[in-house]
Amino acid sequence: MSNTSLESRQAFGPPFAEKKRKRPDMIADMLRERMIDADLKPGDRMPAEWLGPDALRASRGTVREALKILEFQGLIASKTGPGGGIFIRAVQPAEAIQTVTSLFLQAPPSIADIYALRKTLEPQLAADAARHFPAAAIKTLQDKIRLYEGQAETAEEEYVQRLAELDFHAELARHAQNPVLGFTCGLLLNLLRDLPACRAIYEEPNPGLRETGIFYQIELIKAIRAKDSERARTIMAEHMVEAEAYMLERARLNAVRSGIEP
Repeated sequence: MSNTSLESRQAFGPPFAEKKRKRPDMIADMLRERMIDADLKPGDRMPAEWLGPDALRASRGTVREALKILEFQGLIASKTGPGGGIFIRAVQPAEAIQTVTSLFLQAPPSIADIYALRKTLEPQLAADAARHFPAAAIKTLQDKIRLYEGQAETAEEEYVQRLAELDFHAELARHAQNPVLGFTCGLLLNLLRDLPACRAIYEEPNPGLRETGIFYQIELIKAIRAKDSERARTIMAEHMVEAEAYMLERARLNAVRSGIEP
């Protein structure tokens, strides 16, 4: 097991051990369950009678703390003045992904950890795209490729191009028929964007890697157009294996240059 993986497990504690729950946490859970049971939709007002001290058997201060928890989680929004109150809001996938990413930045997973999942999930995502990807959205994939077709002249341009390559995969994730698959792939991409070890790699020039990535992505678009799910799966599987090998080798070289054991 790598040191990074071990540190991540230790940071989370014994199998994702949860800190002792306080009264506001429990009240927040109760309100969340009521929202689900009542089938409240974004924009609906939370009934005022739910929030009374007697209804929740909690002080007003505890209720306020519970509402702050739900607001931080993106589940509600409060409005003051005429027509104000507590309203249900929709949690946007991008918000949730960034929150989870921030959690992992405190104890970063290794590049191998990320690709262990990408090698399994991205081929499935590609096969899914070949069956269901909207024809109108294929142009968006082609536009992503055009952003990094040319040779970068500066390190900044190189970095922007590498992010555009990730955006290609993000576009596939956005259109996933399986929302859990799409969300998880989106999270892995966000980790690659934000992890310091990955950012250091992306800032290095490597035109050969860009050309290889473009080849795989052009072939993938062809498979999607042909609705050939198995071909799309194979192309993405090969792409992920090559991408992982590159990332791991660059990380090793960076560690050697920094005097850190790889």
